[in-house]
Amino acid sequence: MSTPKIVLFYVFAPLADPEAIRLWQTAVCESLELRGRIIVSADGINATVGGDLPHVKRYVRITRSYAPFADADVKWSMGTGHDFPRLSVKVRPEIVSFGAPERLRVDTDGVVGGGTRLSPDGVNQLVAERGDDVVFFDGRNRLEAQIGRFAGAVVADVATTRDFIPLIDAGEFDHLKDRPVVTYCTGGVRCEVLSALLRDRGFSDVYQLEGGIVRYGEQFGDDGLWEGSLYVFDDRMSVDFSDHAKVLGVCSQCGVPTKNIANYPDPNGRELVVVCPECLTHAQLAVTR
Repeated sequence: MSTPKIVLFYVFAPLADPEAIRLWQTAVCESLELRGRIIVSADGINATVGGDLPHVKRYVRITRSYAPFADADVKWSMGTGHDFPRLSVKVRPEIVSFGAPERLRVDTDGVVGGGTRLSPDGVNQLVAERGDDVVFFDGRNRLEAQIGRFAGAVVADVATTRDFIPLIDAGEFDHLKDRPVVTYCTGGVRCEVLSALLRDRGFSDVYQLEGGIVRYGEQFGDDGLWEGSLYVFDDRMSVDFSDHAKVLGVCSQCGVPTKNIANYPDPNGRELVVVCPECLTHAQLAVTR
């Protein structure tokens, strides 16, 4: 068996026929025995798929052969071979569910009115120049941020991406309007939308980390401004960028430091929490009795 790999990418671009893209992506993935999750909308595509390395490489080549996806920024990571239980390709109103597709404008260059893109080096340079005035704004949910985040980041009290808009509209973050705000998320797709929403709210100095935490971690590991582990949306649950990653998470049951995230107390449920392996084992034994 070849080396298992996972690719993560998104593209904001106007798509005239999302259903045709769904059928095409399904056929390609099935022919290459790939599994994962792909969301298509009229505004683009958001995909995380995995499989054997030669098959994943071919998938990327085929996907990039479609002109709107030609410049897709594809992030690669090691897989385990059983990272996704199945293939899911769906058409949705949004490729990332903020719950307000009417507030997003997309043209052939991507999201209209988003923040200034910053490379990982650019983020470090901004912090070097502006110091503590820079605000890191986490575009993920509070669970993801529990095990890893940029130092001093603002972490919104949200369980899902849909929870951001009511907080923004209510002025929850208006005190940050005149400071440089750097939005970030796993691979970049959520902060693309979030930066546009903040600018629409009147934030004057908004940036977005291009390529997300993944690109920053690839370049700086745990020797930059990022701290902890990165939550990922597959069976791995989290990844580290080095052998000296900080452990920021705290077990919800006993309080010991841990980066472990799992369904708790029901291992087959949907309630993800930060829980240490020992507490998780105790819960699983109780369920099976």
